[in-house]
Amino acid sequence: MTPDIKICGLKTPEAIDLAVERGASHVGFIFFEKSPRHIDPLSAGALADRVRGRAKIVAVTVNADNEELEEIIAFLKPDILQLHGAETPERVLNVKAVFGLPVMKAFSIRETDDLRKLDAYEGLADRFLLDAKAPEGSDLPGGNGVSFDWRILSALDANIDYMLSGGLTKDNAADALSMTKAGGLDLSSGVESAPGVKDPAKINAFFDAIDQWRSSVSKGVKP
Repeated sequence: MTPDIKICGLKTPEAIDLAVERGASHVGFIFFEKSPRHIDPLSAGALADRVRGRAKIVAVTVNADNEELEEIIAFLKPDILQLHGAETPERVLNVKAVFGLPVMKAFSIRETDDLRKLDAYEGLADRFLLDAKAPEGSDLPGGNGVSFDWRILSALDANIDYMLSGGLTKDNAADALSMTKAGGLDLSSGVESAPGVKDPAKINAFFDAIDQWRSSVSKGVKP
């Protein structure tokens, strides 16, 4: 098994180069002004060009309208649109029809009942991203450095394709992959020294942990 790894909230050439060099399959750019990881479309496009063709480019938006998406797409030329707000199933369909790009729909999860929200989007979104619900008082729908009880994901249909997010670090990545059927991990704050500041040492440590997990799995050793 080779899980996808998405490093999100990238803002510097050094961080994106290192992430992809170490094996990131996806790189995410956040277009949400309240986030410390917010980036403008022109700057994001320049960074994406450094790794285009070597990693999937993901545009992360929160309840963006078509005009905003048009600008982002024009400069970034993303492979995937990640909708991280309260977008309805109808909105997902509209975005796909208008822009012709795959959509990854994010959901905030805390308990088993929260998983029911996915039902209305099955067959519409190309992939799901399951993130932890934001702590009380946070303005950010993601990137809060908190996780949820991954054991509840056993209630999901095995055919549902999702990436797992929320509170992931080098210390729990192996557990996350071993405990769930996640097709990939998505992290941002787990490789930062401060909000929005990617830390090369933490990026390397995270991918070292992933490499160790892969090695254990290939040898049939339980991580």
